[in-house]
Amino acid sequence: MTATPYLRLDAGILDANIAATAARAERLGVALRPHAKTHKCPQIAERQQAAGAVGLTVATIGEAEVFAAAGFADLFIAYPLWVDAGAADRLRALAAGGASVAVGCDSIEAGRNLVGLPVQVMVELDSGHHRSGVLPADAGVLGGELSGLGLAVRGAFTFPGHSYSPGGREQAALDEADALARAATAMAAAGVPVCVLSGGSTPSLQYADARVDELRPGVYVFGDAQQVELGTIGFEQVALTVGSTVVSHAGGRVICDAGSKALGADRAPWATGYGRVLGEPDARIVALSEHHATIEWPGRLPALGSVILVVPNHVCNAVNLGDEYVLTTGGHWPVAARGRNH
Repeated sequence: MTATPYLRLDAGILDANIAATAARAERLGVALRPHAKTHKCPQIAERQQAAGAVGLTVATIGEAEVFAAAGFADLFIAYPLWVDAGAADRLRALAAGGASVAVGCDSIEAGRNLVGLPVQVMVELDSGHHRSGVLPADAGVLGGELSGLGLAVRGAFTFPGHSYSPGGREQAALDEADALARAATAMAAAGVPVCVLSGGSTPSLQYADARVDELRPGVYVFGDAQQVELGTIGFEQVALTVGSTVVSHAGGRVICDAGSKALGADRAPWATGYGRVLGEPDARIVALSEHHATIEWPGRLPALGSVILVVPNHVCNAVNLGDEYVLTTGGHWPVAARGRNH
């Protein structure tokens, strides 16, 4: 028996999720460049590539290094990197090893740090999430400035993160497509050719617009409690759970050994708990400690010592806390890019 808590991966559901999203991208006529920060695993990336992915998206140079070492040669670091001397050396090493690397940028100051490096540049846009990125109307100015530095500007990208809100998925997809279209117009007016307009998130995937050239969803491979509660998926599409042992019935509740150090501590304001339980739709994790999850469990409680399957709120965080996947088909896959946060 596998010691708990552990990352349990249903390989059949994983493959079905990969196939369904690849088919959707094909129907739209857009490229798929999935975000590997969710799974951090070359074996899963191989399945995505076999299903037609044109390359991978990553969040850090460290993640790019892991996947480049595993043979993935087309990588986009979808982040507004601030590149110092050490990071510059690592980007040169990636290129020397045969990887084609694009990086995000949202300021001329950051762009100056990229001069002379063997990378392509994607202008980051704010399409409504209000995190990083320039306004679409300003993409032409920044794109022109970056081109003036001698940088190879490939296009523009955005993340419609406001899709992570109840009722916001469709509008976020529309905002994304509109922002990318306006940015393309502004960049063309500034004399900056646009090869790629890149967007996408798992919640907005259903409403993706064919005006986007490529999509970068990540969570779709696994699903999580947030996606269930947003209505993106049903429980039957959840591939990744955390196996956890019931250790106590104190207070008439279930206490299991998957705490914040196994599940992550994310809880959106609209979420109904800190996670869900597969097969028990009315159960809610109402409190998390480092090694305890407290679950309000209607009806008969599961036996002490039994193993339940917990659906994390945010699967990316849970994955980054685990060393390996335990496959339902037998065997293990490493979370190879775990902790590669820079």
